[in-house]
Amino acid sequence: MDQDAIDEVLNRPLSQELLARDLARLAFIALDGTPRAIPIGIVWNGTEIVMCTATNARKLPALRRNPAVALTIDTESHPPKVLLIRGQAEMDAVDGIPDEYYQWNGTYQMTLEQRAEWEEGVKSLYDGMVRVMVKPTWVKLIDFETTMPTAIEELMQQQKERQRT
Repeated sequence: MDQDAIDEVLNRPLSQELLARDLARLAFIALDGTPRAIPIGIVWNGTEIVMCTATNARKLPALRRNPAVALTIDTESHPPKVLLIRGQAEMDAVDGIPDEYYQWNGTYQMTLEQRAEWEEGVKSLYDGMVRVMVKPTWVKLIDFETTMPTAIEELMQQQKERQRT
């Protein structure tokens, strides 16, 4: 998928709404060769999805071996709104806690006292973290009104062609 097509999809208002969410599902291939899909906090910085994880997270060796990933960001309402993203994970070990970790966790409602206590707990637990960044190389937005999963779009197109003949 070329960058202009990716940008067109990502710049749609619904895509921007989904990219502003704080949770996605990350799919990757584990070291044992089996697929994994895990919930993970995210931040969209305008060009890439950023996720933060512990330096000893089990997903890191798997992502180093095979950085191909897929992300799903969706809603809980019906019909669901879904943003599918594929790309390559790049990793960056950082000292301390990355700003993105505080940013996505900042979406949870906490009193100032709860927030301060939570931040102290985070700082005492982590000496550093790994930022996992994914720049989209393929995207699809599904709203089940104007866009559908590819298989359904293909069936609808076949049905239109049959009706014309």
